[in-house]
Amino acid sequence: MTVRDLSINLPQQRRVLSVLVFAAVLIWIDTTILGIALERIADPRTGLGATPGELQWAVGSYALLFATALFAAGALGDRYGHRTVLAAGLAIFGAASVWAAWAGDATGLILARGLMGLGGAMMMPTSMAIIGATFPAERRAGAIAVWSASSGVGVALGPLLGGVLVDHFWWGSVFLVNLPVVGIALAGVLLVVPDPKLGSRRRPDPLGLLLSTAGLALLAYGLIEAGQDTGWTRWQVWAPVLGGVAVLALFTAVEWRSAEPSFDPRLFRNGRFSAGNLALAALFFGITGQMFYGNFYLQGARGMSALETGLAFLPGAIGVAAGSGLGARLAKRYGVGLVSGGALLVVGASFLANLTFDLDTPLLWFCVVGLVSGIAMGMVIAPTVAAVIAVLPLDRMGAGSAVNNTVRQVGSVLGIALLGTILASTYRDRIAPALAGLPPAARAAAGPSAEHTRAVAEQLHRPDLAAAADDAFVTAMHITAVTGALVALAGGVLLLLAFTARRSTVDEQRVLSPTG
Repeated sequence: MTVRDLSINLPQQRRVLSVLVFAAVLIWIDTTILGIALERIADPRTGLGATPGELQWAVGSYALLFATALFAAGALGDRYGHRTVLAAGLAIFGAASVWAAWAGDATGLILARGLMGLGGAMMMPTSMAIIGATFPAERRAGAIAVWSASSGVGVALGPLLGGVLVDHFWWGSVFLVNLPVVGIALAGVLLVVPDPKLGSRRRPDPLGLLLSTAGLALLAYGLIEAGQDTGWTRWQVWAPVLGGVAVLALFTAVEWRSAEPSFDPRLFRNGRFSAGNLALAALFFGITGQMFYGNFYLQGARGMSALETGLAFLPGAIGVAAGSGLGARLAKRYGVGLVSGGALLVVGASFLANLTFDLDTPLLWFCVVGLVSGIAMGMVIAPTVAAVIAVLPLDRMGAGSAVNNTVRQVGSVLGIALLGTILASTYRDRIAPALAGLPPAARAAAGPSAEHTRAVAEQLHRPDLAAAADDAFVTAMHITAVTGALVALAGGVLLLLAFTARRSTVDEQRVLSPTG
């Protein structure tokens, strides 16, 4: 199924692309800007006093709804027009941003973030469809590359904008920055962007949407619950995990039997498609976890301001942008297996380098590790995405792209769920001896996180307790980093094994070449 071609001239094409890029920056800003505010949101004195589990849900609900709503958004665009669905997504994103900014408790923030993920999911596939209909074949790849480059801009801007806003206003202001972007983008969409529809429309898949959302939510709930003072053996942990796996298995079976699936599991019969997507999921698993604990390390344990934290993350964002182009050029010459597989091993090694981060580690070393890690991440993402799509027949590339986007978001959901839980449970175990002599009420108040412990330490005038919280957090961060590193290293080995076979070279070079 293809979108009807729209014949518009070159200046109009440029205006359409400018609007779509501007709207896409919104999605990428929001994937990183919240991290800067997490320290304040967790602090009972300056924020909501959110527990680690609530913070995990605030991050994870966005990725969860984003992942599961992508296919429904594409089908709605086919039926009602992609501009219409894109505009609706922008409006939902803006309204949810207002809700998140003034959320009175963690539950409200989590729900608002999930709604923002839904709005973001309505924007991505519709933008791709509009580009496909607006640009002729010879200019389409370049337009997609420009649109994709918006991710680097948004990832870099998010921490910087968040740092300025959190330092000068309150944590909720990081969401209000979305409103002018939404307003300008919405006006541009309605005035400039055409409204293509499919000649033959896909049917919506409400059962698939329900099963995928429920399964992933149950799995994430069980993993996050394990870190909330319950342990891994309680039924509140293993029952949701097993239930989530069962529902996802049912979802796979339903989609497999469907004549027109929204998520086509049959694509995974291709070994390279499976390996590439699993490697990307492993990468995003580690990235999300590292961003989560990195903000608490810099702002909480080291006492840096929000803006200083944003600046410390900037080398990593620059590295991702630089690594994308470098990786594409090198992969064309040496193959995806060696370049992206090797780069993912470097990412794993950079996670292991987090073991050198302590309370007095030179900030320059943190930035150097971030830069190297960012370059390696960029060298993984761009070539691997291109390669996994290249192994599919032409008429399945659209479905493969949608699956690829979803798998990356699922990796993010599982990363924040599992790595966040390891961080929280390890911290709780390590801080327990320091809290043993406190009165029961103070011990309960100090236990959930390092932010809660520091708040109690301030009330009791116990600087030694605050120091113990910092030490316990750094230890928990190290253990979490090792887990992320092992997953990334496994993904790198998988890429090396899957993409170093002789017959993969032709496909890789075809898709990575400028004319391919």
